Amino acid sequence: MSSANESLIDAGNTAWVLTSSAFVLLMTPGLAFFYGGLVKEQNVLNTMMMSLISMGVVSMTWMLAGFSLAFGDGGGKIIGDLNYFGMRGMLDMDVWDGTTLPPLVFVVFQMTFAVIGCAIISGSIVERMHFGAFTVFITLWSLVVYAPIAHWIWGPGGWIEELGAKDFAGGAVVHESTAVSALTLAWLLGPRSERGEDQAHNVAFVILGGSLLWFGWSGFNGGSALAADGLAALALINSYQAAASCLVTWMMIERIFRKRWSAIGAVTGAVVGLVIITPAAGFVSTIGAFAMGIIGAMLVYPFFQFTSRIDDSLDTFPCHGISGFFGTMLTGCFAMEGGLFYGGGFKLLLAQFVASMAVAAYAAFMSTLIFLFIKFVMRTRVHKDWEDAGLDELVHGESAYVHSPTKSYPSPNKSTKQMNTETSESEGSTVTEATDNNNAIV
Repeated sequence: MSSANESLIDAGNTAWVLTSSAFVLLMTPGLAFFYGGLVKEQNVLNTMMMSLISMGVVSMTWMLAGFSLAFGDGGGKIIGDLNYFGMRGMLDMDVWDGTTLPPLVFVVFQMTFAVIGCAIISGSIVERMHFGAFTVFITLWSLVVYAPIAHWIWGPGGWIEELGAKDFAGGAVVHESTAVSALTLAWLLGPRSERGEDQAHNVAFVILGGSLLWFGWSGFNGGSALAADGLAALALINSYQAAASCLVTWMMIERIFRKRWSAIGAVTGAVVGLVIITPAAGFVSTIGAFAMGIIGAMLVYPFFQFTSRIDDSLDTFPCHGISGFFGTMLTGCFAMEGGLFYGGGFKLLLAQFVASMAVAAYAAFMSTLIFLFIKFVMRTRVHKDWEDAGLDELVHGESAYVHSPTKSYPSPNKSTKQMNTETSESEGSTVTEATDNNNAIV
């Protein structure tokens, strides 16, 4: 890049967005701890690895084609083009259009959103989906679901952007799309064999993960201003206020109806507040963000109490889908420009509703197609015996804790007679044989 090009770059803005990129990337390990603490002891590594693999796979798909499909300007209203395939031409650009940032800084920042979006999906299907099938799913999903939706709302000429809908940092792009896809996967996979025995095995992990998410959201929302300016400051304080007011309101509701102040409830309330404010962070006043947190807690809390026939393992849909929807709609009410409460009428509110419904419908339809394709070519769900025993040893050959009991794991490829025969063998040989079989099918 020439010195003339560098003169167009603002060092302060670049430094802030680079820092925000690191913040958002840290959210994915935070989500891994959050989810990992909520599952059974025998599945914690498998659950956390689903977030880790998202960091690896989606970073590559985003560089190769995802970014171009989302932000390419030659594809029209529905999807971008492949002009930026493999980052082609990025070093020849001065700054990214509409910013004072080097183009690759914008690429990396947006990449971290795609990464955590794919990781969020795992919350609905943990403890029963094949790790390999999940990896293939997020690879395809990042390209044919996330990238087009990002183009609709954030890309040049996207139809939802032209409709006038507002999504500051991804209420619809990230949270609604991932939650609907997650719920669709959970429905297609079916419930866990031991559903109803849910109990967080490590609440400290949940608190740690939730805290890292809150920290990372500073970059998620604050960095979406794409500059170190007053808009970033507004998004930052709004994020903190919505999280705080939702957390406190959530705990009060829980105290009234369940007679307790649970740590998991407090963390959940904070995350719900952060999801709710995400589409609105740079569009509403601070008192509006404060109110959105309170209202959001009262609207979303009941959805966590419903028992659905769909086994959404870690309540991903209410946490991200319902919260994202209400956040998107409340943006139509509290936005200082065009919001219902600021004399803007129902125009923005209607645009918000159309955007939410379009994102949900597309995400559900395409996720179904991706799943059915994967199911046609490979196994999508682990064998019941593996599910009952736990997936850490079988899939990864490791345990999260030294004290975890060693079990005799049957292979799903063996007959009942063979399994009965092998029960009398030593534990070590059985575990080894099951692990070898796992390498062939996962």
